[in-house]
Amino acid sequence: MAISTIAGIDFFQPAEIVARQLIGVTVLVDGIGGRIVETEAYDREDPASHAFSGPTERNAAMFGPPAHAYVYRSYGIHWCLNFVCREEGHGAGVLIRALEPLAGLDEMRRRRDAQDEWLLCSGPGKLCQALGVTRAFNGSSIALPPFQLEAAPPGLEIVTGPRIGISKAMDVPWRFGLAGSRFVSRPFR
Repeated sequence: MAISTIAGIDFFQPAEIVARQLIGVTVLVDGIGGRIVETEAYDREDPASHAFSGPTERNAAMFGPPAHAYVYRSYGIHWCLNFVCREEGHGAGVLIRALEPLAGLDEMRRRRDAQDEWLLCSGPGKLCQALGVTRAFNGSSIALPPFQLEAAPPGLEIVTGPRIGISKAMDVPWRFGLAGSRFVSRPFR
């Protein structure tokens, strides 16, 4: 049976619960990464989700077992990292939108050709470039190397709001962030 609980989070839960619980979790890829400060939840019953129309070659990993990566290319340019939730076959996941860079900053700066820490991981495409995540990670277990997840500290204040960059279900408040973090991709309103 696949591992579904990592860093204290049960990935069999609905995406909106997992998305909230991921705030503050540290994610590393080959030792490079940081604290998750922004996420978005998506479910197959959500018209903004890649899973909404059912399984395809592109989104197959989203229908796979929980606690696996779903990596896709956005606008044909940027890779985006999602963590799959719910039972196999359901089709749900959490987009990792932004990290506070904590480990491997020199390598992130080299990969991103940027010095300002805010520019390293303040958006899903930037984050994947900084961590070296590509389609090769699609379907990989996030319980195994090169991934490493560490539990969030207790007592974090989490803010919510509508998701970004979608044209359907725009009012659904499934975007979650660490209150006061300067590393989110856009301010919460």
